[in-house]
Amino acid sequence: MELALVGVGATGSRIVDRIRDREAETGRAFSGGNALVCDISRTMTDDVGTIPEERRVLIGDTHPEVTADGVDGGPELAAEVTRGDLPEIRRALDALDVYDADGVLVVAGLGSATGSGAGSVLVEELQATYDEPVYALGVLPDESDGGTAALNAARALRSIVPAAESTITFDHDAWLRSESPDRDEAARALAERIVTLFAAGERDSSPIAENAVDSSDVVRTLAPGGIASIGHATTEVDSGTGLLARLLSWFGYGPEEPERTTDAAKVNSLVQRATSSRLTVPCDVSSAERVLVVLSGPPSELSRRGFESARQWIEQEADTVEVLAGDDPRTGSSTLEALVVLSNVTDVPRIDELQRAALEHEAERSADETREAERSADETDHPVDEAHGSADDPVAADDA
Repeated sequence: MELALVGVGATGSRIVDRIRDREAETGRAFSGGNALVCDISRTMTDDVGTIPEERRVLIGDTHPEVTADGVDGGPELAAEVTRGDLPEIRRALDALDVYDADGVLVVAGLGSATGSGAGSVLVEELQATYDEPVYALGVLPDESDGGTAALNAARALRSIVPAAESTITFDHDAWLRSESPDRDEAARALAERIVTLFAAGERDSSPIAENAVDSSDVVRTLAPGGIASIGHATTEVDSGTGLLARLLSWFGYGPEEPERTTDAAKVNSLVQRATSSRLTVPCDVSSAERVLVVLSGPPSELSRRGFESARQWIEQEADTVEVLAGDDPRTGSSTLEALVVLSNVTDVPRIDELQRAALEHEAERSADETREAERSADETDHPVDEAHGSADDPVAADDA
């Protein structure tokens, strides 16, 4: 599947850069360099080494309320700045080959003012401009980012999810708790999943599988819209258990052949592991409307029996018969990969938490504003003479 990439804000730009890195590392390109990044700031971030200068769009740099750190005024200001600079953004988008692509992927950190405000505007603009589908990849804020980030993300989800064809979400909190405290490592892990999904079926020198996955499978899986989550698991292929190695061991040459898990059992276990423990956003699998399973690796390791067994298992777990599945053979690969896409999931605890935190933050902010208004009104009703005190002040009256 060929997609144009649009990174919004510092987080979105960094993840687009990591996606391009992963494409180069694996040779599994789906963007073909068809990418740009956009930020609201006085200066563009340098953390986008794969994106050429002419594809880095800086907006709001002359706006009086935009600082060196970006948008202090929140997502409303970010949306205002983005709408004001839409002519410049449209000129930059003209450099992308959107019409020759299968769609656009907009990447943004939803907890930031720029990611939530500008991201929402760009998704709407792209949907209105092009016939090709527009997908979103939204990074949820950490719990430690506080109530403002939660409020930004909750508002962004309310505007982006209905506008995009599908919104893939990534929960930093869940990943950092279970995998690594390194944020850049988390970004690379997300990039790996995105490349594995959208590059599936892109032809290289590998043989064509009997049940090859292609772009139509991805489009159909994401078609219900809503929130999508991606699971991924890998295992190294044991290169020492081929036919020649087994023959040598039978005749006493080389080590004895160890007891080996069957290819079918390995595939089945890998798909279950991808579904159960490595989702980009934890969710109830049974709440998914549609599922896609992609198995990548050496053709000899793609066990049909294991694949069908895994497919039956996930049909029961997801409680749906709308499970698409396909192979993505990779000659020369030493890794077997299972990718599971859960589309339009409705039971996502982290998003429920964000919405609760957003409501609490909004209530606290409203209460603070009310107290401040009451204090201002009280000061207006009872002015104080700094030199002689209030007219109602008995001490001042006695002194007089």
